Amino acid sequence: MPDATPIEILLVEDSEPDILLTEEAFASAGVANRLHITRDGVEALAFLRRGDEYVDVPRPDVILLDINMPRMNGLEVLAELKRDPLLMTIPVIILTTSQADEDILRSYQAHAASYMVKPIDFSHFYEAIQALGRYMLSIVRVPPPSRTQL
Repeated sequence: MPDATPIEILLVEDSEPDILLTEEAFASAGVANRLHITRDGVEALAFLRRGDEYVDVPRPDVILLDINMPRMNGLEVLAELKRDPLLMTIPVIILTTSQADEDILRSYQAHAASYMVKPIDFSHFYEAIQALGRYMLSIVRVPPPSRTQL
């Protein structure tokens, strides 16, 4: 098993209950991932590009991205990330309530690493987030930052 170094996770989510549940699920899963939160696509891009109040934030190792958000939706954010040579290697997992085939197809066409439908049921959502946290900490290997990010 790879070494369990904590990874930096950016959660891009506008639903406060989903944010709280995700934080709690990661914490109770006993994983040491560091979770950062932005509430829409515009804020996510500011975080990723270290703008304004995000100057000293770490580069995320993985992004959990909702599709349905105000100002800039997740598919727009994903397209922007994959066009940016400094951000394109960050794996993006779509984490959304949408089960629409078109959203799934468009996400993979835009180079999402995975597409995960949020379970509606509280306990299933909690279990899914815990499993995702353990998976990201113990199994997934993330790309190193680009030389320009060092």
